[in-house]
Amino acid sequence: MTTFDDILEETGKFGRSQKRIFALFCLVSMPWAGIYVGIVFQGFTPEHWCRQPAVQQQREACGWTLRDSIRRSVPMLNVSGELQPSSCLQYDVELNRSALSCERGQELLDLSQSPRSSCKHGWEYDYEGRQSFVTEFDLVCSDAWLVDMFQATLNVGFLIGSIAIGYLADRFGRKLSFLMSNLLNGIAGILVAVAPNYVSLLVFRALYGFGVKGGWVAGYVLITELVGVEFRRTVGVVYQMFFSVGILLLPLLAYYISNWRWLQVAFTVPYILFLSYYWFIPESPRWLLSQNKKEKAVEITKAIAKENGMTLSKKIESLADDNADQSSTASFMDLIRTPKMRKHTFILSYNWFTSAVVYQGLIMRLGILGGNVYIDFLISGLVEFPAALLILVTIERIGRRLPFATANFVAGASCFITACIPDSMFWFKTAVACIGRLCITMTFEMVVFVNTELYPTFVRNFGVSVCSTLCDVGGIVAPFLLYRLAVIWLELPLIIFGSLAIVAGGLVLLLPETRGVPLPDTINDIEFPKRLKEKEKNVPLLDLLPPNDAANDKPPAEV
Repeated sequence: MTTFDDILEETGKFGRSQKRIFALFCLVSMPWAGIYVGIVFQGFTPEHWCRQPAVQQQREACGWTLRDSIRRSVPMLNVSGELQPSSCLQYDVELNRSALSCERGQELLDLSQSPRSSCKHGWEYDYEGRQSFVTEFDLVCSDAWLVDMFQATLNVGFLIGSIAIGYLADRFGRKLSFLMSNLLNGIAGILVAVAPNYVSLLVFRALYGFGVKGGWVAGYVLITELVGVEFRRTVGVVYQMFFSVGILLLPLLAYYISNWRWLQVAFTVPYILFLSYYWFIPESPRWLLSQNKKEKAVEITKAIAKENGMTLSKKIESLADDNADQSSTASFMDLIRTPKMRKHTFILSYNWFTSAVVYQGLIMRLGILGGNVYIDFLISGLVEFPAALLILVTIERIGRRLPFATANFVAGASCFITACIPDSMFWFKTAVACIGRLCITMTFEMVVFVNTELYPTFVRNFGVSVCSTLCDVGGIVAPFLLYRLAVIWLELPLIIFGSLAIVAGGLVLLLPETRGVPLPDTINDIEFPKRLKEKEKNVPLLDLLPPNDAANDKPPAEV
């Protein structure tokens, strides 16, 4: 019996065909960046003050600037030792045209003793050339928490969609699931852009998230199943790196598209174009073999070999899945039943959660700092590129555990240091924050493949799916941590982020090193790691099992 890995030796493990397909899938990572962190631009909250009709009319009649009218009619509050106009309060008095006559010039009304109330006639915004859903739906002051829901509902969609589409990809195929998710993305994305009210916006946003992440994962799985085992890790890291390319392009796109609805359309158009992949990408031969569809798998494999300029031997006729007759009986209890599996599950889940919270939090924080968000975002995006290079350079020389833990420690320390640096040292503060972004990007990319190396074969895909759900939970929590805590103290979220990352780094040190260690097939390989080394020496496994243990070991199955 010949396996697909055997045939890859003849077709080419990463030939012209795989490179073409890989390049197409890399494009899929780019628009996801806009959806994932586009809230920085789509949900931008400009300076705002209570609208007062009399003041607005007199401003137009007298030619006052917005700032002039604010000085005349808005309560001033002491914020960090400075007097600033209130964003959510107004004087509870009826201002008339005579009190605001143009002839009074720069004379200010003495309203300091007047009662105050919340805004009764809405708000005025200093748009700075941008229009967001915040300004359109007046999501400020007591309704500011609704901005957090924009990001939270997206991650709810991620959470449900990644599980659902992951199941569909195993049931109906990688290619079909990928295409159907993109069709859903195109429809839901346009619905977000035309949402008539905020409730419908949140519903469509959750639907959007349902398709986006699931389709991205389906593409990830498909391309890794088409290349040789030694190329999978590099392909996975580069695939994620194109998300950083999207991060880099996002501020340029937002600079020229200032309306949040049209920016949403720009995020959605690529997903409509991805439907054309129906003619350019194949189904996974591995999946076809697992479904006993040998003829189709052979046809696709021959097409790959032809495009790579290779000739297949007659071994192709005996192509089969060596695990096709074995069923997976994976369950959640397998992840927590034994001590080391339980430890791995807890540590990996926590690292998924921390990576999402800190990564999203640091990006969204750029939108509330008050600087040039386009430049800040561009600089922040540039620092993500060295992350992939550092991973590829270190993981095969140093290992996984030390770079993984170090990246967490440095990210946490950077958050603490950034919070302590005064705003007057702007460039130094920015540089330290960028180091934090670099390191948390490393941890986000590393947790993906470290997770796969610490679970046995029969539960590997299921285990990664379960642990990665904490990533989506972190995405739900992140906006509430950032925006609500920043109201108390702008740097308080950084203290929380730093604490989470430091703890994550300490926990990573409790994981075993997996460099040079064969992938485990059974739970006993996790609980008794010396057996993996003995297996490599062809020592009979039953000689290594303690009494009554062999019967409890589950058979490996292809995932």
